[in-house]
Amino acid sequence: MEFKIKLDEIRKLMELETPEFPKYATQIINLANQNAQATRPRVVGQMSELIKEFTGKTLQEWEEWYLKKHPEAIDTATQKILGMIDNFREVINQIDEDMIRQWVRDLVIVKTFIGLRFQEAILKKIAEKFGTDYRFATPEEESKGIDGYIGNIPISLKPITYKQKQMLLEEIEVDIVYYEKQKDGLKITIPKNLEEKLKRL
Repeated sequence: MEFKIKLDEIRKLMELETPEFPKYATQIINLANQNAQATRPRVVGQMSELIKEFTGKTLQEWEEWYLKKHPEAIDTATQKILGMIDNFREVINQIDEDMIRQWVRDLVIVKTFIGLRFQEAILKKIAEKFGTDYRFATPEEESKGIDGYIGNIPISLKPITYKQKQMLLEEIEVDIVYYEKQKDGLKITIPKNLEEKLKRL
């Protein structure tokens, strides 16, 4: 048997109060908190560890115990979030239809294109680093696992997770450049033996 108990129901089962907020308020506060990093461990403590240390039973005991350990935490976090909400208030009046359209276009058109075509950026950047040119593979070359060439060296581009797969279904006989998608871009890893070849171009 499998079942789920939702957070609101847990509160009811434990007879805990549920604060009332206006519509959208929690989403805005949550976003402000993420930006301000107001409830990170350095501000409020490592909650998962603190709750293990706590030996009481009731919510009141937990609150008293926690506030003895971190007397400033709630006020500090509140002020950090309030400061970010003030920043939101300042910018919200600048957001108009044109700005929203620009944001939507960038998300739907530009970022989707980048997601599909980032391989070109990798080839171009590597070619720049080693002072040479690059080109995409032909369909025939692609069938051999080649994504492009840096100078005259055939290259395959693979996600970093590919490295961890021991049982590879395909045998790639060309040098592999690994990439990892991160929040702020792409992390590229060029193996040492390939780096040596590229330096000789």
